[in-house]
Amino acid sequence: MLFPKLLFIGLTGVTSLSVRGQQAGSVKRIYVSTKGSDRNQGTMATPYATAEAALRSVEKQKQGKNTPGIEIIFMAGTYQLDKPIELSAGISGTRRQPLRIKAEDGAQVTLSGGKSLNLKWKQGDHGIWEAKVPRGLNFQSLYANDKHLVRARYPNYDPTVLPFQGYAADALSPERVATWKNPKGGIVHALHAGRWGGFHYKITGKDGLSTVTLEGGQQNNRPSKMHETYRFVENIFEELDTFQEWYLDEEEALLFYMPAKGVDPNQLKFVAPQLENLIYLSGSSSRPVHDIEVSGLRFMYTAPTFMKTSEPLLRSDWTIYRQGAVKIEGAENCIFRANDFIALGGNAIFVNNYNRGVKIEGNRIEQIGAGAINFVGDPAAVRSPEFRYEKFVPFDQMDTIKGPKTDNYPMDCEASDNLIHNIGLIEKQVAGVQVSMAESLRILHNTIYNVPRAGINVGDGTWGGHEIAYNDVFNTVLETSDHGAFNSWGRDRFWHPNRKEMDELTGKHPNLILLDAVKTTKIHDNRFRCDHGWDIDLDDGSSNYEIYNNLCLSGGLKLREGFYRKVYNNVMINNGFHPHVWFQHSHDVFRNNIVMESHQDIQVKYWGEEVDHNIYGRQDDLDKDRAKGIEKHGRVIQLNFTNPAHGDFRLKNWKDQDFKNFDMLHFGVTSKKLKTLAASPEIPQLIQSEAIGRA
Repeated sequence: MLFPKLLFIGLTGVTSLSVRGQQAGSVKRIYVSTKGSDRNQGTMATPYATAEAALRSVEKQKQGKNTPGIEIIFMAGTYQLDKPIELSAGISGTRRQPLRIKAEDGAQVTLSGGKSLNLKWKQGDHGIWEAKVPRGLNFQSLYANDKHLVRARYPNYDPTVLPFQGYAADALSPERVATWKNPKGGIVHALHAGRWGGFHYKITGKDGLSTVTLEGGQQNNRPSKMHETYRFVENIFEELDTFQEWYLDEEEALLFYMPAKGVDPNQLKFVAPQLENLIYLSGSSSRPVHDIEVSGLRFMYTAPTFMKTSEPLLRSDWTIYRQGAVKIEGAENCIFRANDFIALGGNAIFVNNYNRGVKIEGNRIEQIGAGAINFVGDPAAVRSPEFRYEKFVPFDQMDTIKGPKTDNYPMDCEASDNLIHNIGLIEKQVAGVQVSMAESLRILHNTIYNVPRAGINVGDGTWGGHEIAYNDVFNTVLETSDHGAFNSWGRDRFWHPNRKEMDELTGKHPNLILLDAVKTTKIHDNRFRCDHGWDIDLDDGSSNYEIYNNLCLSGGLKLREGFYRKVYNNVMINNGFHPHVWFQHSHDVFRNNIVMESHQDIQVKYWGEEVDHNIYGRQDDLDKDRAKGIEKHGRVIQLNFTNPAHGDFRLKNWKDQDFKNFDMLHFGVTSKKLKTLAASPEIPQLIQSEAIGRA
């Protein structure tokens, strides 16, 4: 697929922060340059060539008694890494003087996981050129002059088509397979049969003339057949038939490429991503890496990792691969601020297991093969875990102690002011921010759009306490189905795949309900839009939520079975409330919200603690809900919004104390540069405009 021209955000404002609170003479600066040498002294005039040399210098500095503040400064250029930069506990800073790793003021600094290819192209037949590559060199993606090239595929790449920028039911038809001489190494990408994410398979060979043999398909924790229609194949030589496609014959070490007409590929610079990870913060709870700040860098060209996505995340629909361009493990008080993550094959950032006080702030994340920011803990920290939807731990074998078993999970971490878009280019079960087995995270002021599934996903109830606020999340669930701009699951200890047994279990043992979702998660002051599901989707078992002051632009708000959800003071444009299969004693509350449709309940026999005092735009909708025995105090008003064409759905001249107007003009990123780059959602036209006037 072709990426837009890559942009770099100038970060001169970031580096000015580095000397605040420090005297100029108290900072030791170590320089790295593409023109340097590791035999140098690491000064501005004689810089090192590698980060490893700079880190050795840091360790040496820290052996002294009076350690100054230390900065590692990368001078302008692209640094193609042979291995990830590992930051261990031994080079940690302090609260007052953190170790700072950053770009030189105003410099464009790229950390690349790619390898430049020195190719001698020869023109062949049908517009296809070929070149030898080093034997043993393999790669799954390829760039020419910073443009992502398309692996030879069927059907051909079309940026206007979703999913996959092109799909075909006959991608594996006997007639097509029969035309492939040796498809070994080809890849099949397909959606789940229910469109709950995707699958990826490697072709291992042919079984006869017209059938392929496959391995893989472990990328989704809700196994199914691949979708009959939404599928495509790539890395097949016979499908190399259009401009910008390429194919690597690994056995013969030959690269084939079809450039645009009139283009000589000998004039292009080719880069093949090799590394999965560029920076690794490597610590543990007993010896954490701490007080490190990384800013102003651009991370590019990591290798795709979709065939390694296999670890189930409890009983959610997800599997995961614990890797990213940046991987943070065993860290305390570390910050990644104002960096660019662009053109990556796997995840951008992975905050893994024990982490405290880690902050991901002010970053630009786009054109990503998998997910943007992932906070994922250790399943060994979960009491009585299970790992598939249909699995459960019998009550007589269940650990009934409240909360986590160990401390090996992210807690008190933050993702804020990040601009995230065009992710999940390869993998479809991804999110802008993913949370699983974590506690008390802050997900604030992010702008997230153009994603195949949820913008923000909370995979389980363990252990709650998150604040999800001031985010702008739209253009979501673009390639999948049955999901939300915000999505959660809560298949925690109380949850059972057999509804009758779950009802009996929670009725007899209500103390089980909040054993995992220990703390209340608050979702407030966000703007959500999902045209292919719900704006807010609390799915199976999601419990212990407080949801208020959210503007839902399209899909409304869904609460499937769960407990202790308090929903109030939200505005649902052109939609409303979707309660599904509630428990008898759910303790759910839905009040003082603005809805523009009657409640769209499915198999609801019990209406929680309260569904009342909501505000409607049409009498017919209120009458329908009152016929269900609810909304005794619901009311109809003229929905006279302040400026609906520009997204301001505050009520004019509103003085009522039940529903309170809230700010609708300041969602998403806050930093000036990211606000300039960020898109905004399409504001819907009110479909009730005529009826509202007669309310």
